[in-house]
Amino acid sequence: MSELLKIDHLNAGYGEAVVLSNISFTIAEGEALALLGRNGMGKTTLVNSIVGVTRRFGGSIKLDGRDITGLRPDQRAHVGIGWVPQERNIFRSLTVEENLTAVAQPGAWTLAKVYAMFPRLEERRHNLGNELSGGEQQMLAIGRALILNPRIMLLDEPLEGLAPIIIEELLRVLRKIIREEGLSAILVEQNAQKILGFTDRAVILERGSIAYQGDSAALAADPALLETHLGVAKTNASTRKTRQQAT
Repeated sequence: MSELLKIDHLNAGYGEAVVLSNISFTIAEGEALALLGRNGMGKTTLVNSIVGVTRRFGGSIKLDGRDITGLRPDQRAHVGIGWVPQERNIFRSLTVEENLTAVAQPGAWTLAKVYAMFPRLEERRHNLGNELSGGEQQMLAIGRALILNPRIMLLDEPLEGLAPIIIEELLRVLRKIIREEGLSAILVEQNAQKILGFTDRAVILERGSIAYQGDSAALAADPALLETHLGVAKTNASTRKTRQQAT
């Protein structure tokens, strides 16, 4: 697979504060990356830096060999960076269909294809953005990113705050987008096990630096690594102990 995204010795942050230090990794065409780490470790800052809304102190970002470091966020979107931020950023005063058609770019992802992926959006196509549930708003945010026909999708905690049934529905969609459609992606998620099963590689951030980089499957199968970097095994053990005491 050819190299699609290359982050090279990136240092970035906000104002005078440097949040990310010496970040380097690549993503191949059709590859999906799980971006993991505890809260406050720099995951959102890294996504925002790829989008172009942070201050860069050093390093570069290339998309398909083109240096996009100096491009504005709208220019990065035009050349293929799709973004689903935590805040969703849908147009609340526009209908579902207007949200989608207002940003549509030519390509494989059409209005009909987005509706096929999210039938609920087609059912609500005449509803305003502020009339949608949280889960429907997240579907719309993903649909808006897809209809831009990006080269790579950046999804910043797309499952946060949603009901379990909606989480499962979105996970099925994300698996399909990545595995069947072959769209390159970076997924930020607090619960590593939810996305390690359908991503190719994983990067874990600690205090703004890369603490782990490797295969998603290898990380998922290594409880010691998960406990060391994410506290997953420790949390599970504490939960079991609490349950035993309760019984």
